[in-house]
Amino acid sequence: MTLFSQKKRSMIFCALFAGLSVSAQIQDSLQPNKPEEDHVKYPVLQIKGLFQARYLVGMAKDVDVNGLHHADGSGTSNNFILKYMRVQVRAQISKRTEVVALANLADFKNDPKSRVLENAYLKYTFNPKLAFTVGQFRPWFGIEETYPIDIIKSLDWSNQYTEFGKLGWTSFQIGLSATGQLQLGNIPFQYAVSVVNGNGKNQINDNDNGKQYSSRLVFGLSKQYNFNVGLNGGIGEVFSKKVYAVGIDLSSMIQFDPKWSLDMQLEAKQATNHVLYNAINPEFRPSNPDQYLIRGAYFLPNLRYEINHKNLSAFELSCRYEYLDTNFRVDSNPRQTITPMFGLEFLKNYGARIQLGVQFDRYKHQVENTSQYNNNLFIVQVQSRF
Repeated sequence: MTLFSQKKRSMIFCALFAGLSVSAQIQDSLQPNKPEEDHVKYPVLQIKGLFQARYLVGMAKDVDVNGLHHADGSGTSNNFILKYMRVQVRAQISKRTEVVALANLADFKNDPKSRVLENAYLKYTFNPKLAFTVGQFRPWFGIEETYPIDIIKSLDWSNQYTEFGKLGWTSFQIGLSATGQLQLGNIPFQYAVSVVNGNGKNQINDNDNGKQYSSRLVFGLSKQYNFNVGLNGGIGEVFSKKVYAVGIDLSSMIQFDPKWSLDMQLEAKQATNHVLYNAINPEFRPSNPDQYLIRGAYFLPNLRYEINHKNLSAFELSCRYEYLDTNFRVDSNPRQTITPMFGLEFLKNYGARIQLGVQFDRYKHQVENTSQYNNNLFIVQVQSRF
């Protein structure tokens, strides 16, 4: 299928955003001509934070805590790490406008040039049906983009989320997005349409003239079981080559009684692996980047029991299964990961919790002195939200 040229796509998205904006303004104009009463004094500031630390023990011979194999037996097999020390400032500067900044101070331990600052955006909300976000944010392209790391049901983001972040579809990107909630008859419906540079966070410039365009549609099919179906799709251009990404996800929450509940997530995605394609010597690189495709899926059930004791709020049991193949057409070496976790929550809404778990990684082919090597990793993680 022939894709639109860069200029035509830009014109189409501009027209789309302009049309949505006009539609929202018309809806507002139909309201009674009464002065809006807003007794809030702006700006309203809100400060939040997250502390998260881990202790890791590698249980596979000659494999370090980062999953890298060392044939000579070197490498660190146990380690304390500070994963997150996040600070978020949210400024509501008017009834419809907010500015958000999120920084991870723990990233100062690395080269902070392209790290530390995570969210930095302005959001303007016309009404529940339409809101615009511009700046550095996480474009919606799956379940994991819709919640923060501090309420994740497993150890960390899925391997799939991390790889799609490198490709510009998930994680923190710079660009523009339109989001909203509608009602299709009796079905609640959410949408997101985004255009981003696609080369990650904190970049001075886009690394080429191409942009990545993505959309997400979520349909609430059962209120009783909180069953949602999400459809994701994107097209783009990277170094004058066409790329794409597609995905589908299912989520559900079953409340057995006031204390017991089961949360389930299932997600699958496929995309052009243009990072791998562009890393190949141009002399040996095929003309079509779709010869290099990434495919992944995961299933995450999480069982929760509300204790509501004065010193213990709840406990959770989860076990995520993941399948990921970063190059299944040319040099397939799928990775399967199983991560059982047990968590104790001491303050409501994950205000304070401890998690224990093991991450089992298995590859179809093991490659010495690389991270493509079987590994077992024991984890103890503590966190506090404030």
